[in-house]
Amino acid sequence: MTINIGEILPNSSLTRFSSKGLENLRLHDFINNDKVIIFGVPGAYSRTCSSKHLPSFIRTMGKFKVKAVSKVICVAVNDPFVMANWGKDTGAIESGIDMLCDPSSAFITEIGLNFDAEPIGFFNRSKRFSMIIKNKRIEVLNVDEDSGTCDLSAGETLLNLL
Repeated sequence: MTINIGEILPNSSLTRFSSKGLENLRLHDFINNDKVIIFGVPGAYSRTCSSKHLPSFIRTMGKFKVKAVSKVICVAVNDPFVMANWGKDTGAIESGIDMLCDPSSAFITEIGLNFDAEPIGFFNRSKRFSMIIKNKRIEVLNVDEDSGTCDLSAGETLLNLL
């Protein structure tokens, strides 16, 4: 069952590889009670994720900061090394986006935004989504039902809702 607007995010454990090495982060501790954006992608380095979704948030980062968004977090069901390299290769980390991974899909499954695409080897991956979170509670949730499109979940779409 998909998480709904008004509900509190689960306090899941997410991972990243940073200059500090491998870090396991509890979501509630990482986002505090701030206004944050979390967006999920089906896979690092995949076509739409790399050409549309992630770039839409890189382009809008400065405008999110003006709107008092403290963090923009990208989540994918990948390993932390892939996410770190994807973040470096695209300029996402340099722009200020936190590149977190959910290697076992525990968080994505708990919020009900997982899907399978067996023909391309995607199992228990994240649907393409974006959300605005305040005080750990979902204020906006946009999900693109077709993983090959990036309309509802794009950075510009979310920016217009702030």
